[in-house]
Amino acid sequence: MSDFPKSPYTTPLTPRRRGIIIGASTGLGAALAQKLAGQETSLALVARSQDKLEALCRQLNASGGYARAYPHDVCEYDKTPALLRKIVAELGGLDFVIYAAGINLPPGGMDKYNFENDRRMVEVNLIGAMAWLTPIAEMFQSAGAGQIVGISSVAGDRGRVGNPGYNASKAGLTTYLEALRNRLTRHGVHVLTVKPGFMKTEMLKAAQGPTPFAIEPERAAEDIIRAMRKRKQTIYTAPLWRWIMLVIRHIPSFIFRRLSF
Repeated sequence: MSDFPKSPYTTPLTPRRRGIIIGASTGLGAALAQKLAGQETSLALVARSQDKLEALCRQLNASGGYARAYPHDVCEYDKTPALLRKIVAELGGLDFVIYAAGINLPPGGMDKYNFENDRRMVEVNLIGAMAWLTPIAEMFQSAGAGQIVGISSVAGDRGRVGNPGYNASKAGLTTYLEALRNRLTRHGVHVLTVKPGFMKTEMLKAAQGPTPFAIEPERAAEDIIRAMRKRKQTIYTAPLWRWIMLVIRHIPSFIFRRLSF
């Protein structure tokens, strides 16, 4: 994108972190970009919506940050390697990546099933993450440094009746991130799994039923950045969800299957 400035290269005297946020145009991804842009960080922002990305980049750059837009559909897996190489070259390196892309299509009721919705959720929430994070994991392992952050969900902690496809996609992402962590920790690479509860985003409007303890994406972004600094392995945001999900995970199956949430 020619209307954005060239990335300032990091040097020992002027250190800058260089990061990619995938799914950055709205919601939590945009909130993370706004929080990170003013912290001596050069950002590559990836999402499908070019207009939203470029508007966000202009806002961040006008405020003294550096961000550049890279329109991309995470389901176009064959285009990911070339785009990754382009971003790394234009940033002058890579220190962290945050995979925040995700969708939660409405299930349409407990008596209805929709394979196309489920397939799309798995493609975006899980396979898209694997398409990006696999080559980045290999790059970071070779470098002996780097941070990978994946935005999973409390929905992946257990198979609830409301949205099986979404639960499965997030459970898969959680397990994939854990496996990456177990492989990469010994190489000096940090992997953080983030499990948000309800957040006040467009996705929340698709939720059916009550949405307790919903927080603003800016609050979740602060929790994530704090966890990145402390190199934590897994966090819930808001933290209350850690205890809620501890209870839910330990409900016996013969009781859990009778619940309606």
